[in-house]
Amino acid sequence: MEPTPQHIAAYFALMEAGALLQQLVEQQLREEGDLTYIQFRVLAQLVEAPGQSLRMTDLADGVVYSRSGLTYQADRLQQNGLIARTPSPDDERSVTVTITEAGKEALARVLPGHIDLVARELFGPLDEEDVTAMADVLTRVRDNLRHAPRRRTPRRHPKAT
Repeated sequence: MEPTPQHIAAYFALMEAGALLQQLVEQQLREEGDLTYIQFRVLAQLVEAPGQSLRMTDLADGVVYSRSGLTYQADRLQQNGLIARTPSPDDERSVTVTITEAGKEALARVLPGHIDLVARELFGPLDEEDVTAMADVLTRVRDNLRHAPRRRTPRRHPKAT
């Protein structure tokens, strides 16, 4: 499919809107809870999970983040007492992550400001018909991307000397 000017405009508008919204969200989360967006997503995923626990691999897939990057973020969350990590009872190779009471409190502290920011900045200029259409379109795009084969970063070849 050859992209049209409308396709290109839609693509750049989506990418720019996402980047601008992410900057605002990151700022709000840092100011109100000293959290990164990924840390916020981890806490939000855990509080909604059965038993408020997930395996690290499932958590990484849910927040769409690399396993190594998530390990770093989990280290920080654990150091701050917001999560606990334990060996998985089902699989000795897995780690289970559980939100702590302090994690629930941190999430509760940032959530009202987060909801206000998203309502104002993302949904403010839209009517309900726009929101319904946006949810439909973005859900289809997300589902398509989640079902696409995962691409790994190609291995680097050592430089010839």
